[in-house]
Amino acid sequence: MLVNGKWAADWQPVQKADVQGRFVRQMSEFRNWITPDGRPGPTGQEGFEAEAGRYRLYVALICPWASRTLIARKLKGLEDLIPVTVVNPTLGDQGWEFGGAEGADEDPLFGATHLHQIYTRADAAYTGRATVPVLWDMKRNVMVNNESADILRMFDTAFAGLAPSDHVLYPADLADQIDALSPRLYEKLNNGVYRAGFASSQGAYDEAVEDVFAMLDELEAGMKGDFLLGNKVTEADIRAFVTLIRFDAAYHGLFKTNRRQIKDYPRLTGLLRRMLALPGVAETVNMDHILRGYYSIKALNPEGIRPAAPDHVVALLKGE
Repeated sequence: MLVNGKWAADWQPVQKADVQGRFVRQMSEFRNWITPDGRPGPTGQEGFEAEAGRYRLYVALICPWASRTLIARKLKGLEDLIPVTVVNPTLGDQGWEFGGAEGADEDPLFGATHLHQIYTRADAAYTGRATVPVLWDMKRNVMVNNESADILRMFDTAFAGLAPSDHVLYPADLADQIDALSPRLYEKLNNGVYRAGFASSQGAYDEAVEDVFAMLDELEAGMKGDFLLGNKVTEADIRAFVTLIRFDAAYHGLFKTNRRQIKDYPRLTGLLRRMLALPGVAETVNMDHILRGYYSIKALNPEGIRPAAPDHVVALLKGE
């Protein structure tokens, strides 16, 4: 991680845990928003106006948080407005790296070799982990935002005047339901699998696994339409999808969330099929990067042996 702008330690999956051994995730610190007219968003400063070609998105295809933003970019038709740079799927001793792997890119802006160099361009004294996604302003050469939930929301709203879309991911009539579900979905499922996989005590693991499967059971029982909150895709579906599509291939084994698989949940499996059938969504899922990335975590898989993707997951990705 970075300490006062200097790389100070090899990358480790767990940088912090509480006294009970629970995994503690670093909070995002860059929280400016792109808005249609450049006025301040819910957090941050003004001046980030929606413009074609002004912003670049840095992502890792292994990462569920980054994948949220890629899906929103696809569904909202922003591919021509916001270019993407993909880092390597495996984390090196200095974290996310650029280039050198199939499907990964060199840094086109600064020729950086590691993502942490982008962070120190944004803040020369930055302390913390260099995480994805990153939304970079190429006009002002500053980091706009590194919080996937913010980027997901701003992609839904900021560029509507430049790229009209039939998809509204945060519709007013479902806003209260999305706001109620999202924090629980994050804590129990999205971050719950990480809390299980990176737990450093039996109690912390047991607590996390209970949360994961309670949430899956709740989602399965609560689905009444094609998607989580009815018959139209929303932000809630994107938030769930990025964990569900990785679950059987990575979390079930590596993170020991192995009571059941997603294939044991008929409605959630149907949700995966419908999400993957939406234009562009399947293109955001790179199972090779996902398997390479997760199974390169030495603390959990010291031999680096990478399993094959489960047959039923491969079939889903093929649309079968």
